[in-house]
Amino acid sequence: MGYITLLPQVQAFLRRDHAHFIAGQYHCSASTTRLPVVDPSTGETVATIREADEADLQAAVSTAKAAFHGAWADTLPYQRGVILNRFADLLEAHGEELAQIETVCSGKSIHLSRAFEVAQSAVFLRYYAGWATKINGETMSPSIPSVAGERYTAFTRREPVGVVAGIVPWNFSVMIAIWKIASALVTGCTIVIKPSESTPLSLLRVAELAIEAGVPAGALNILNGTGSTGQKLIQHRDIAKVSFTGSVPTGIAVGQMAMGAGLTRATLELGGKNAAALLADVDVEQAVAGLVHTGYVHQGQVCAAPERVYVHRSRLDEVLELIGPALSAIKIGNPLDEAVHFGPLANRAQYDKVLAYFDHAHAHNRVIHGAKAVDRPGYFVEPTAVLADNPDDRLLREETFGPVITFYPFDTEEELLDLINDSPYGLTASVWTNNLSKALRLVPLIEAGTVWINMHTFLDPAVPFGGIKSSGVGREFGSAFIDDYTELKSVMIRY
Repeated sequence: MGYITLLPQVQAFLRRDHAHFIAGQYHCSASTTRLPVVDPSTGETVATIREADEADLQAAVSTAKAAFHGAWADTLPYQRGVILNRFADLLEAHGEELAQIETVCSGKSIHLSRAFEVAQSAVFLRYYAGWATKINGETMSPSIPSVAGERYTAFTRREPVGVVAGIVPWNFSVMIAIWKIASALVTGCTIVIKPSESTPLSLLRVAELAIEAGVPAGALNILNGTGSTGQKLIQHRDIAKVSFTGSVPTGIAVGQMAMGAGLTRATLELGGKNAAALLADVDVEQAVAGLVHTGYVHQGQVCAAPERVYVHRSRLDEVLELIGPALSAIKIGNPLDEAVHFGPLANRAQYDKVLAYFDHAHAHNRVIHGAKAVDRPGYFVEPTAVLADNPDDRLLREETFGPVITFYPFDTEEELLDLINDSPYGLTASVWTNNLSKALRLVPLIEAGTVWINMHTFLDPAVPFGGIKSSGVGREFGSAFIDDYTELKSVMIRY
């Protein structure tokens, strides 16, 4: 294991004149506004990309609309599944290339790019492909009385909503985009994806592979730009649905824009301040290992990761004694080094945000480990553990979206539930205990869209995912996504 050399095709890809992917091909924009793509491990610009202008926006949406009524509408459900499976094959075949592009742009370790951005994206694609022939309505027997011997029957149809606008964040730019792409395509919709301006490149290559797999031109389009590009896309009259993943403040603004643009439906998968509860009977070694594994993956830049950990007071000292050495053992370095699992934060804005939380931790709390920048080029910080001195501390209330876990003790289960639920967020939570009966009794009392027991952060395409309260509206995965990408049409027949 060691520092890997970028593949020749990756080096050539980075040198392209990047803009958009529209109507089945790289789209040469007339825009003169270029956005830098920065390698967060060095802080250096590795490529530029043209921001969409009005002509680019219109081209992306119009070609998606044409494909929705044309080539993709004419593609049989079975064939849609075949195409998505072929798409998954191509992601795997080009896995190293895609993983390297993603690591250069986002700073996630090459291991994570390979295992999640590529391998898990293929898993999700295959799962969604299986739904292609199983999106069905129901038959019903109405109770309308007969006047002259006539009878009645009824049925429902699931019909695709139309052109989807997918707004994708920078933390998992490929995998989260695949969730939206697969949801849209398998239900018969078409889609325009707007990636984050921090990580815009990987999806351009992914879109090329989609066309190679058989997705017709126009069914999948990539439109690059800043937040203003996303706003214009959301408000376009031909967008039927918005699927957004990102922060709570931006998500609220997206929801308001969608509603104001003619009640455009919106699915919002937003952030969280996710709680983990370590009960008195917890296996401390297992719990600490689990928190390190799930709380610091991709430098904590995961919306579902545990950020606040409530520990029964009788076990707190044991937990804190183990967490420091565990974090000290994490090797920090260039994400293209196969010996490294902890790279830089993804961009300068996130780096500055996390450093501000470090300042707060040193001023107001007990730092168990970390809370410092690493003295080297790029956006590197140390994995951090903090013991808060009161339950209302910022580090127990605000989403850091970084490698910071904050601990706080509790004495009773009633107090624990108050601590967990006293939050505007409700994305995920976990309970760590050897008493399954107690855990299952707590589950319905915890206000979160997902509750794990003796684990955290892991997702599976068969299990619906999404938040409650300010953490979102709607669900990804399982069969739940079908509701958000289809309209339910009722048909009644008199005979």
